Parts: sequence; structure tokens; C-alpha cells
Amino acid sequence: MKYLVDINGERLTVELDGGHATIDAERVEVSLSAIPGTPVRLVRIGEQIHRVVARRGGERGRWQLDLDGARLEVEALDERMRAIKDLTAAAAVSSGPAPLVAPMPGLVVRVAVSVGDVVSAGQGLAVIEAMKMENELRASSAGVVTAIRVTPGEAVNKGAVLIELAAP
Repeated sequence: MKYLVDINGERLTVELDGGHATIDAERVEVSLSAIPGTPVRLVRIGEQIHRVVARRGGERGRWQLDLDGARLEVEALDERMRAIKDLTAAAAVSSGPAPLVAPMPGLVVRVAVSVGDVVSAGQGLAVIEAMKMENELRASSAGVVTAIRVTPGEAVNKGAVLIELAAP
């Protein structure tokens, strides 16, 4: 089984195969044994023997290890879980407040802000008319208006960027 292991910010590739492990392309003999009646495990890597106490962290694959008296924060995930976590983390990175986009095609009735205005979460920014109903569009988070891409009377498609925002 192949794992990607982050230890205090450093990533290692570890592949386990019976009594052997390949750690960043170096193949070594390994074993794990318990000391009865204690949470201590003896880990043998090649010729070195280490005392380890492992405690589960708050998330899947997270561990807190006491290794020969030193505390390490470790995350060990198989390739599939590592890829999923990396993808979701990349998608979650935000460069600031989300722009205001048209949730449906319609006609811009009014724009309630100007470039440079500081807005708060939930504040009305624009109104569009769709199917003879006016819909007030609100800011999803606080920000500063950096650009207004529409004017009243303009028809917009679903997903069109109406107003751009930046962090306050």
C-alpha cells in the first residue's frame, strides 16, 4: 500500500510491502511490535529502533506521534485520499469575496453601489428582473466594490458577472 505522509510540513512517499517499506525510493526492512500493557510501540526501520506512542488526530489520517520523546504532527493518506484532499483544498482557496453573478437570465433594473463602496455581507447590490419579478441580489460576504460590469436596462445571462468585489 502506498501512502503520502506529511511530517511537520515535509512530505514523504511511503510504500508498505510486508516486512519492507520504501521511503522516498529507499527500501528498508521494517517491523512494529507492542510493549504489553502500554501504549508504546517499538518501530524498527532498518537497524534503528524507535519508541512511538500514536494518538489519532481530529481528521482522517491525522496522528500525533511521540517518537523517542519528540512530538510530531503527521498526516498519512493513501494516494486516492491525498488527491481528493489536495483537490478540495485547492478549490477552497479563496482570493477574496466572490463576485456577484446573475443567478438567472434577466434585465438589470438598478445597481445600488458604486466602485469603491464598502459593502457588508447580505447588503443589496443590484436588482434584476426575471419572469416579471424583481430579485434583489445581495453580497455573500463583506468587501469593496472594484468593478461594476453592468448598467440598468442591460439584459444579462445566467452566470454573468455583475459586480466584482475585493477584500476590505
